[in-house]
Parts: sequence; C-alpha cells; structure tokens
Amino acid sequence: MRWHSRTSNTMAENKNEKTLEQLREEAIEAIKTCYDPEIPVNIYDLGLIYELTITPERNAEVIMTLTSPFCPVAGTLPEEVRQKVQAVEGINEATLDVVFDPPWDKDMMSEEAKLALGFM
Repeated sequence: MRWHSRTSNTMAENKNEKTLEQLREEAIEAIKTCYDPEIPVNIYDLGLIYELTITPERNAEVIMTLTSPFCPVAGTLPEEVRQKVQAVEGINEATLDVVFDPPWDKDMMSEEAKLALGFM
C-alpha cells in the first residue's frame, strides 16, 4: 500500500471525552455504512478510503477515491461519506478530498470484500 493513516493516541482530557483513536474507529464504522451502488460491499472494505485522520482539534480529514472517475455516484458518495463522518459524536468538522492517485484496483480490497465478491 502506498498510503498510510496518521492518528494521534493522546489521552482524552475529560474522562467522558472520546480518545482520538475511539473517534477514528467510530468514523470508520460510519463509513462502513456507505456502499458503492454497483458493488455490494461497503466502501471502506473496498479500499476506497486511503486515509482517515482525526486531528488533535477533533476534526476528521478523509482522503478517498472512487472505483472510477466516471462512477455514477461521484457527485454524491463523497458528500455522503463526509456527512456520516461529521455526524460522529465528538467530531467537530469533517473534510474530504477525492483523489485518483494511486488509482483504485481490486487489490486494495479487504480479504472479506474479496471473498464476498468471489476474488478469493
């Protein structure tokens, strides 16, 4: 893989406040509710999320791609992802960038996704 996640594991100042890693995990769960309508696997397991960072200010920064620049949901899916991440309790703001480098291919899918789609 040519991308990485940057997260900080600082402890929450308030015991009721979620850690940055907890926020990241909840954001991933929110993203897993998003599906490419042409493929019956969530976009996280498809490998479309290249990076998800929760900053010390509790803002989420998402870098994602699409299976193709001509994907029929190219105009709506990124905003759906951004809104679902921003809705996670404890995240102040979510920003999202769509990139096409590196281009997506089936090798970026999780093993579960490959199995579900018959690639294993």
